[in-house]
Amino acid sequence: MSEPETDTDSTETVASPTPGSNLSAGNTASGSLIDEPIIKSRNVNVFYNETQALEDITMDIPEKQVTALIGPSGCGKSTFLRCINRMNDLIPAARIEGELLFSNKNVYDDDVDPVALRRKIGMVFQQPNPFPKSIYDNVAYGLNIQGYEGDIDQRVEEALKGAALWDEVKDQLDESGLELSGGQQQRLCIARAIAPDPEVILMDEPASALDPVATSQIEDLIADISEQYTVVIVTHNMQQAARISDKTAVFLTGGELVEFDDTQKIFENPDNQRVEDYITGKFG
Repeated sequence: MSEPETDTDSTETVASPTPGSNLSAGNTASGSLIDEPIIKSRNVNVFYNETQALEDITMDIPEKQVTALIGPSGCGKSTFLRCINRMNDLIPAARIEGELLFSNKNVYDDDVDPVALRRKIGMVFQQPNPFPKSIYDNVAYGLNIQGYEGDIDQRVEEALKGAALWDEVKDQLDESGLELSGGQQQRLCIARAIAPDPEVILMDEPASALDPVATSQIEDLIADISEQYTVVIVTHNMQQAARISDKTAVFLTGGELVEFDDTQKIFENPDNQRVEDYITGKFG
């Protein structure tokens, strides 16, 4: 079952400069409680017209950890990722049922502003997509459009350092981001996502288009930023999931979440035979 393609250049999301900003016009979502998952999915079903892409997804995503979503192509991984910050709203055929809670607020409630939600939940796409602007302006983009009143120069530097890119570009901030290598462009997109200080960063196969050296840099970066942000990553690379994630969710054909647990347990002693067969390469 294939998932609809989206124009990632037109759906770039940026995070909010105000960590406590409202999700709705008059209501502030409650902050994450100690030991509470930051994202809770409850019986989430997704349909594209009459075709069901996700079936009854229930899981809790912990705060400030890396959660990997793995499974064969077309099993609903990216669809679920896009549910978290309502990117599927941009697909007219998509219909979502169930509850998806962010900081204990259902993101599909009528009073939730999707734009405000995406400011708190940034996204990095499979293909690096820097804007046709300078390196500096790429990172400062979200801050500028949201009227950030702090020191933008300082925040740009902090974001580039956070994305492990500062030392490589600090003397060429006025040059186009499009002139960077593929790996550098992806780290620039990560810097752009973290500059306004979101709570969650979604990554849809962020290293699949990169060479092994750039992939290793992205993996190291994910480990670093998970100390400050919650990271949810879709990957087809099971070895990558095993290396970088704390939790792993295994989606299989039909849009079914078959198992979700600590990554070590998933890869060493899964409960479900279908998951073991997938992990060991017997199918998929």
